[in-house]
Amino acid sequence: MTENSNETKASPKDLLKALDALGIVTKSHSHAPLMTVEDSQRLRGDIKGLHSKNLFLKDKKKQLWLIVCEENVVINLKSLKTHLGSAALSFAKRDLLFDVLGVLAGSVTPFSVLNDSHARVRIVLDQTLAQAKLVNFHPLINTQTTTISGADLCKFLDAYGHAPIVMDFTKKMN
Repeated sequence: MTENSNETKASPKDLLKALDALGIVTKSHSHAPLMTVEDSQRLRGDIKGLHSKNLFLKDKKKQLWLIVCEENVVINLKSLKTHLGSAALSFAKRDLLFDVLGVLAGSVTPFSVLNDSHARVRIVLDQTLAQAKLVNFHPLINTQTTTISGADLCKFLDAYGHAPIVMDFTKKMN
């Protein structure tokens, strides 16, 4: 499927309903489109809590990964491969991102597992985010940010069949 496909993917409204059905309290903020971490840091305004970097990766064995870490973490793909026990990692193509997670580049988010009903993606979640009081992610589009607790993010991921691999990104990965 491509970005022009007629297949329906979950909307931000669908996501908020799903979170509400799980008893998860959120707060959403509207803003200009944020395509990168740098855009977010410059334009997001005063949104309390930690902010993230989300990388959609594919390994040489075709396993898909979504790396969800604190926005300032530096990721070395060779080192990450070793820690995950995966094949060589690279960034997945935009069409695959949309086909599997139903979002466009610049809107990558752990919330997009709502669209991955076949559980093709393995989630790797930064321990700092998992334990944080407040964390922020795009709610399937990059013109909004939704705040949630780290514990509630894990609850959501578990409920949608994507129990995360929690990794401590503060430790040097050699």
